[in-house]
Amino acid sequence: MDLGEVRLVEPSPALAANAPGSPAQGRVEGAQRDVVALGIATASIIMFVGNGGTVLSQAIRSWMGVDRPPDQMLVNALLLNVALLIFGWRRYVDLMREVEERRHAEEQACLLALTDPLTGCLNRRSVGPATDGLLALAREGSSAVAILLFDLDNFKNVNDVSGHRAGDALLSAIAARTQAALPAGSVLARLGGDEFAAAVPFDPARPEAVDRIAETLIREAAQGLEHEGVLIETTLSVGIASSDRIDGGDGVIDAQLLLHNADIAMYHAKKAGRNRHHWFEPEMANELRLRSELETGIRRGLGRGEFVPYYEQQIDLESGDLVGFEMLARWNSPSLGLVGPDIFIPIAEEIGVIAEMSEQLIAQALRDAAEWDPALTLSVNISPIQLRDPWFAQRILRLLVEANFPPSRLEIEITESCLHENVGLVQSLVTSLKNQGIAISLDDFGTGYSSLTQLQTLPFDRIKIDRSFVTSLGSSAESAPIVETIASLGKRMSLPITAEGIETREALEALRAYGKLKGQGYLYGRPVEAAKVRDLLAERGLLLHDPQRDTLLDLRPAREDAPDKASGTHG
Repeated sequence: MDLGEVRLVEPSPALAANAPGSPAQGRVEGAQRDVVALGIATASIIMFVGNGGTVLSQAIRSWMGVDRPPDQMLVNALLLNVALLIFGWRRYVDLMREVEERRHAEEQACLLALTDPLTGCLNRRSVGPATDGLLALAREGSSAVAILLFDLDNFKNVNDVSGHRAGDALLSAIAARTQAALPAGSVLARLGGDEFAAAVPFDPARPEAVDRIAETLIREAAQGLEHEGVLIETTLSVGIASSDRIDGGDGVIDAQLLLHNADIAMYHAKKAGRNRHHWFEPEMANELRLRSELETGIRRGLGRGEFVPYYEQQIDLESGDLVGFEMLARWNSPSLGLVGPDIFIPIAEEIGVIAEMSEQLIAQALRDAAEWDPALTLSVNISPIQLRDPWFAQRILRLLVEANFPPSRLEIEITESCLHENVGLVQSLVTSLKNQGIAISLDDFGTGYSSLTQLQTLPFDRIKIDRSFVTSLGSSAESAPIVETIASLGKRMSLPITAEGIETREALEALRAYGKLKGQGYLYGRPVEAAKVRDLLAERGLLLHDPQRDTLLDLRPAREDAPDKASGTHG
């Protein structure tokens, strides 16, 4: 036999059943012993009847003085028969007890196989057949079956903060409340973790009954649970799929199809903001399929180097000189073309690859910027997820060392939303970066919930006014006071200001009235790849070791018409 063709073959069911030590083999040996015991008991009964009659008649005759005492051999045989009868009876009692114990064990095994031990609900293995049974009953009548698939929003935080005992208590409470809210004949199962599914029969003419159930579940979950004196708060996201609203393609509508569609609907409920319910619609499946393709493409693209940095010019608004660039991510997808960050960044954050992607982009940007004039700075955006990593500062410093890039030329931009997740950790990271000479900028200022206390506590070097306020300057009376207030705040706190989203000359002229600012936007050009930046700098003598580098680059806008306004500085 060719060793390359050797395959492992599973034993046949017959061989497995008769294997030594197997449960089936044990049952066979027990049955053989029972047959022997039954034969002995039967023989002893026959002998007892025969011997007992003889010995008893002889004993009576002897007692009446008519005959001699019974034969000793017959008496011994009778006593042996009695012993055998006692043995048989005890074996019979033992057999009955074994049968009862075996029946109870099988019931327990079946119960454990079909139910969730924590909540007492059905489990993933048994919910399918139970739901299929409801579907069969619905087909016989005029009813339908809806699957409500739900889980707890951010349940991991409950386990992390309050402990797994608190998490288990919350799951048990949610299961009990759900069971109480379901109509008679419903099926409830815990699929795993914090995910549950309820199969509910209902009248297709009254789908609002299902909506009311979903709303009740959401409302009951919002009450939270007091555990060991601490209130644990949570919310639910519910996806609903019903047998009367879907087409199985081949005409077959079963539990697996309903669960799959309800899962898609639940994803949309979470995407819409959580703490709500959504009915499944066919278009959702197409969107989820695209999402899956994007996830696969992102993971593949990371290994292939498809994510590249683009650069947007940053200008001194007073002099019009180029002072630096902001690095923006782009995905050069072979199938989709050039994809903006608003498409792939949220997905990269959700699937946990944003840190790897960001480090790849920053490393490439540092290599690109190393060729620029040393007076030009490089700004990079950081995801809030990266600031959850206590080693983030060390990772940035490693990239700087590998690229031999001066820390003083790098500016890290963080958004206001980062400040509310873990202020202590953010402060530690910001301080660590600043100690190495890296500048820290607060991005999208004015759109979040930053307080003056945080501006005083966290050592920021710059504030960036969000583009939503800048683009409408000159056309909106509401934006000017906000921009003026932020500019005045920066001046009083000695924090330089950068205005992003400059797209019109009117906005530029309005910003110049607020003092010395740095700006960026489509009025100065769209973000471009590294090669075009190098050509631009070479033309203006702003490359390192370029003999023409003392030539100043005046980038004052020379056109009255504004470029495309379709997307912002991060688009």
